[in-house]
Amino acid sequence: QVQLVESGGGSVQAGGSLRLSCAASGYTDSIRCMGWFRQVPGKEREGVAAIYTGASGEYYVDFVKGRFTISLDSAKNTLYLQMNSLKPEDTAMYYCAARPGVCVLWYSATFPYWGQGTQVSVSS
Repeated sequence: QVQLVESGGGSVQAGGSLRLSCAASGYTDSIRCMGWFRQVPGKEREGVAAIYTGASGEYYVDFVKGRFTISLDSAKNTLYLQMNSLKPEDTAMYYCAARPGVCVLWYSATFPYWGQGTQVSVSS
């Protein structure tokens, strides 16, 4: 089993920045791909970014490219999401996820391990 705990959410004005963290514990050696997803009430959870844990390789959805950066500190077993130039439409609950498989076709349904989420609110 793998446990994930997110932190770093909060409220900011448009144009501001936040950095989310996700601390992983448990059988982390089994993990090959970690990702960030987000969800607003009434909508499906959507992918934001993903990263290989043992090699180079980062993936972003178009609407965050150039604004968000995913990174991993393997020594600390901690995943990060640096979010810059935030927009009101980025308001959502953000979730960290992990899976044993590589980061190909990183749909949310393919991730067995999830954190509890951290809320990000961006005001105009």
